[in-house]
Amino acid sequence: MKIHRLVGAAVLSLLLAACGASQSATTAGSAATAESADTVLKIGATPVPHAEILDFVKKNLAPAAGIKLEVVEFTDYVQPNVQLEEGLLAANFFQHKPYLDDFNSSKGTELSFVTPVHLEPLGLYSKKSAELAALPEGGTVALPNDATNLGRALKLLADNGVVTLKEGAGTTATERDVAGNPKKLVFKPLEAAQLPRSLDDVDAAVINGNYAIEAGLKPATQALALEKTEDNPYVNGLVVAAGHEKDANIVTLGKLLQDPKVKDFIAQKYAGSVIAAE
Repeated sequence: MKIHRLVGAAVLSLLLAACGASQSATTAGSAATAESADTVLKIGATPVPHAEILDFVKKNLAPAAGIKLEVVEFTDYVQPNVQLEEGLLAANFFQHKPYLDDFNSSKGTELSFVTPVHLEPLGLYSKKSAELAALPEGGTVALPNDATNLGRALKLLADNGVVTLKEGAGTTATERDVAGNPKKLVFKPLEAAQLPRSLDDVDAAVINGNYAIEAGLKPATQALALEKTEDNPYVNGLVVAAGHEKDANIVTLGKLLQDPKVKDFIAQKYAGSVIAAE
């Protein structure tokens, strides 16, 4: 009789243990599912237009696509890449490929450009001259100081006859590549974010589109010279750490950023100051 009781107790104990294990597995599975459902993509972006575009996607497209976005804003071009390399971000959205290539080369990072989204035409602005021809002799022109945007700014000036560049000067051209400078302009390289604030102190400034818009400038109508969009390599896009290009959520976000509704949003909100990539 005692043996039967012992066996029965053992069986009951095993059944309870098995039931408990099954319940624990179910609970763990539910937690994993909840954790997966609550996974948030943390995306670094400069405020205008990148964060605004991401916010549009976050509110209007991401929920139906099954992803959640957290937009982290930066006011410089360095930290979004540093934090992406360190794994603090899932992706960033603020830069064009020439800038990324230069950053990877100079900083030893391994970041990958995955989805083109839009172009922000670079423009020359002035509070003192109403047209390009009115730039004063010996005037000071502020330029972005990072390697690719400096070369890009000089090309803008060259394309509009303000300067000429040495033959073969490419995207990394510097002031040393200026071959002709009829008005003897003085160039003042500054951090890109500072360029709009410099307009009170210089005769003109070449300003990146995002910072121009953020400062209340209207590139399509106020720029003395504006970058051409045809065959332009400076399209801004989504960037991830190398090896994450095909992550399911990144692929989904890339498709959302190229959605026709995003292109319509860009066209309506920025009226030609930001142009959706084809």
